[in-house]
Amino acid sequence: MSKTYQAAPVEELNAKVEEKLYVAFELSQKKWKLAFSDGKTARARTVTIAAQDWEALSRELGRARLRYGLEAEAKVISCYEVGRESFWLHRALVSRGIENIVVDAASIEVNRRHRRAKTDRMDAEKLVDQLIRHDSGRQRVWSVVRVPDEEAEDARQLHRDIEVLTEERKQHRTRIQSLLFAQGIDMQVDSRFLQQLERLRRWDGRAIPPGLEQRLRREYERLQLVEKDLRQRRKQQEEKLKSERSAAMKKVERLQQLRGVGMRSSWVFVMELFGWRHFNNRRELAGAIGVTPTPYQSGESEHEQGISRNGNGRVRALSVEIAWGWLRFQPESDLSRWYQRRFGSGSARMRKIGIGAMARR
Repeated sequence: MSKTYQAAPVEELNAKVEEKLYVAFELSQKKWKLAFSDGKTARARTVTIAAQDWEALSRELGRARLRYGLEAEAKVISCYEVGRESFWLHRALVSRGIENIVVDAASIEVNRRHRRAKTDRMDAEKLVDQLIRHDSGRQRVWSVVRVPDEEAEDARQLHRDIEVLTEERKQHRTRIQSLLFAQGIDMQVDSRFLQQLERLRRWDGRAIPPGLEQRLRREYERLQLVEKDLRQRRKQQEEKLKSERSAAMKKVERLQQLRGVGMRSSWVFVMELFGWRHFNNRRELAGAIGVTPTPYQSGESEHEQGISRNGNGRVRALSVEIAWGWLRFQPESDLSRWYQRRFGSGSARMRKIGIGAMARR
């Protein structure tokens, strides 16, 4: 026996569809290119406003609502590619009642032709089109960047400052050694450098020229300032670990209970990831730091391309260092034995591949 169903009125169906205004930001230092769409019209509306001109943004949002026939209360969804602006723009948009998405620029689809047309208008139109697809439920359109809160973002400044100072120290030492090596002198830069500088002789036995000697002294003074600042930042880390009893500091202490994990690595792990993000499984964690495999299969061709490297590079590099340290400090662990069975007797290349697999585990 057949059954008949009465179709819902058109007004009822339209009432169930939430009206939305989509806007994509193509950012630059002086100007913002905006692309608007209601998700139905084929052609997006593009305008240009001055950077951080919030009155102009509100005005253009109102004009876009009128053009697409949307109500003043229509939901606004925006997106932009993460870059120099970082997350302040996201917080500014959210504070104005706009639902915003921060997009990983490397995950955006591009034309693979050798020569492709590219303008800010075209980029904004493509971005708003992908925003509509993402909002409709297609999660694989791009990768969404997780935005930390202001407290978690501020907590990352200390160890990142230490990274910069460490690199500056290396640059100063390398520069001093290069200047000396250009005169036929090979030596290490240590605390006795100034005392040794006066006794140094070039390849022909002559003293170092006065101009070069003054430059070396100035470079060494800058090195000393960097080392002093570096000691202060590391002391600050230790003091925060002792004085603060926050959840993040407790995680830092727990990680340091593992052999091979010290202050630097535990601090970076917590402040970059575990202190403010939640992971449901190890696959999510692997994706966040970019150690997921990237297989390649096309027809009869099939091979592995290595890890993706799409994620937090600081944590990924540190994970590899910890993996090497794990082999050294915990050689009898199950993980170290697994590595020795699989890669221990292989070539240097195989051991390097294996340490990446160990870091994933």
